Amino acid sequence: MDFTMALAGLGVGIVVGLTGMGGGALMTPILVLFFGINPVAAIGSDLVASAIMKPFGGAVHAKRGTVNWTLVAWLCAGSVPSAFLGVLLLRAFGDDESLQHGVKIALGVALLLAVGGMLLKAWISRRDGDGPAPAITVKPIPTLLVGIMGGLVVGLTSVGSGSLIIVALLALYPMLRANDLVGTDLVQAIPLVTAAALGHMLFGDMQWGIAGAVVLGSIPGVLIGSRISSRAPGGLVRSALIIVLLASSLKLFDLPTMVVGVVAAASVLVAVAVGLIGKSRARRTPAAPELDREAVSV
Repeated sequence: MDFTMALAGLGVGIVVGLTGMGGGALMTPILVLFFGINPVAAIGSDLVASAIMKPFGGAVHAKRGTVNWTLVAWLCAGSVPSAFLGVLLLRAFGDDESLQHGVKIALGVALLLAVGGMLLKAWISRRDGDGPAPAITVKPIPTLLVGIMGGLVVGLTSVGSGSLIIVALLALYPMLRANDLVGTDLVQAIPLVTAAALGHMLFGDMQWGIAGAVVLGSIPGVLIGSRISSRAPGGLVRSALIIVLLASSLKLFDLPTMVVGVVAAASVLVAVAVGLIGKSRARRTPAAPELDREAVSV
């Protein structure tokens, strides 16, 4: 058992639980770049680990009521069969590096657009409501198509069960709270990654030792992250989502890990600074004067 790999799984699990994404976009590159795992074996092993890990995080969100089950049903109706199809396409065109590169670049651009959209939403609203969740009108056909597209990409690359679906959900349902976005995405990803993992297992594209080490660390990690995201203020979850989206997109562009790490660290510092400035302004804002009780009683 590689405990270094388990430690990496712990870190990725926390990110997945907190933001609903980052599993494939972070864990697969880590396995390939830092542990020298064959890319196809890394994809299959990561999917198996995700299929075991994500139900733990999804259960936390389900218990807290931060899951839109109607959205989950429509997403899964499209993603489960298309994920298995994606595995078959990978077997047929797996040696076509241009196809893999094109999918990665397209997904990276989508993630950057999502970052811009979330920043714009934060600037306009200045507050992600932490009260009762707003009513969401589900759009069946667009949601089904999102599931089909997401499942296909996951089967091909192991990336997208969180990142790609979250981008699409943000576009379709801009009023969906950050907490509900993460919870819904985590739950819909369970059957999605399970279907893709079964496809890879049938073709032997996974290694139990790798998957076991990742699972060992990722289960406690995803439980920790999910507990934080299901209870945390919407602004905190949104900040975490933006940082992970940005880091994942840069990694998909094949930028050096050092560059991605520096950008992520800088983003964290900016988020902390913005949060401290917001709290400082809130303290300086004078409270509304109370009405004189005697005057009211007259």
